[in-house]
Amino acid sequence: QVHLVDSGGRLVQPGGSLRLSCTASERTFRDCAVGWFRQAPGKEREFVAGISWLGGTTFYTDSVKGRFSMSRDNAKNTVYLQMNNLEPEDTAVYYCAADQDPMPNRYSSYSSRGRYDYWGQGTQVTVSS
Repeated sequence: QVHLVDSGGRLVQPGGSLRLSCTASERTFRDCAVGWFRQAPGKEREFVAGISWLGGTTFYTDSVKGRFSMSRDNAKNTVYLQMNNLEPEDTAVYYCAADQDPMPNRYSSYSSRGRYDYWGQGTQVTVSS
């Protein structure tokens, strides 16, 4: 069992930046591939970014490429999502998710919600002037 805690969301103006964090107390989190997903009101939860367990591989959905960056610090059991040049369309609840099983190294795997075993509670990001 891995308990994930998402944090860092808040109200920010368009063009601003935020860094979200996903932390777990269990050491097994270090062996997990991790994804960030988001869900806007009235929409389905969608993939945003994913990172391999060692951090050497990342994937991003097209709408955030060049603006968002995902990283991890396994010594701190924490995964980050740095979000720059935020747009109103980025407004959503952001969730991190972890997969304890070996994750195939391809976008279609990281972006599949059903692959993930554990989910955080979500953190609200609002981009508005």
